[in-house]
Amino acid sequence: MKLKFLLYTIGLFSTFMSAQDPIFTQYFLVPETINPSFTGFLETTSAGVIHRSQWTNLKYKIDTDYAYCSTWSENNNSGIGISFLNHRENFTGYNYLQANVNYAYRVELNDEWYFRPGIEVGYGSKSFGFQNLILRDQINIDTEIINPTSIDPLQLNNRIHFIDISTGLLFYTENIWIGTAIKHLNKPNIAIAEEGNIPLDMFYNISTGYEFDIADYITPTFLPYETRMMLTANFMSQGEYNRLDIGTSLIFSHFTVGVTAALNPMKKTQESHTLTSLNLFSGLQYENFKLGFSYDANTSKIGNTGGVFELGLVYQFDVDARKCFGCPGY
Repeated sequence: MKLKFLLYTIGLFSTFMSAQDPIFTQYFLVPETINPSFTGFLETTSAGVIHRSQWTNLKYKIDTDYAYCSTWSENNNSGIGISFLNHRENFTGYNYLQANVNYAYRVELNDEWYFRPGIEVGYGSKSFGFQNLILRDQINIDTEIINPTSIDPLQLNNRIHFIDISTGLLFYTENIWIGTAIKHLNKPNIAIAEEGNIPLDMFYNISTGYEFDIADYITPTFLPYETRMMLTANFMSQGEYNRLDIGTSLIFSHFTVGVTAALNPMKKTQESHTLTSLNLFSGLQYENFKLGFSYDANTSKIGNTGGVFELGLVYQFDVDARKCFGCPGY
């Protein structure tokens, strides 16, 4: 009985830990990761991939990959695209795969402001790496034989499948944007027990960005005259967890450098850290390619985690099309 309880506890622990959505420091490089309303936002065909490696010095290393391809239809004022997410945890063998179809529609509100509602429909699969676990009723001590099947009522599913629906809204002008998104509207069941029912918590997001010429406010004495600055904020909440990223960057003709701070604005306990990491990022644009790199330096007491690395690459077919305002111009 203790063995069954232990295995079930491990399973539940893994479920709750993996129920939190993966997030990216460079969400501004591939904003579809936080809001489907950004689908086709560059108003051209574009494709990209971003890789995140977290806690590289620990045995609990987590790797996440996101890839997308989107295009724009001017006649229909619509952006359509597909995206793929893969999230892996090395210690437990947990693996999360999801494929999505995205759609966004552009509405002109006036001469300056536009509105874009978006929707994302995905098919997800979670594997918990339980194929090598043995339940108590599978062990026959007398014959020293392990049965391949179990009749335990808490028998665990090694892989679950579900439909996932998300939506978003986006308001923007030539220099500023503000958006909000809600993921997992249908709260798909991610329970690992065959008769279990654990709905995936909805993921809430509010993000904004403002990009401007520094020369409009001050004389850039030590910087090129055409230097631009970007200010961003991204608030995320899921279940009992929340995070606020605020940052700034300097945008040169082909190079960008900046920093964001990851904050914990609604602490769970008095001992919780307000500042959890400082995230440095840089980017380079070469012809149709945009390359981004970031490093998150941990400021909490977790220990020597090795930080978080991200590497992203985007290819924009028409470099003269709309730039992603609120995204670094690299």
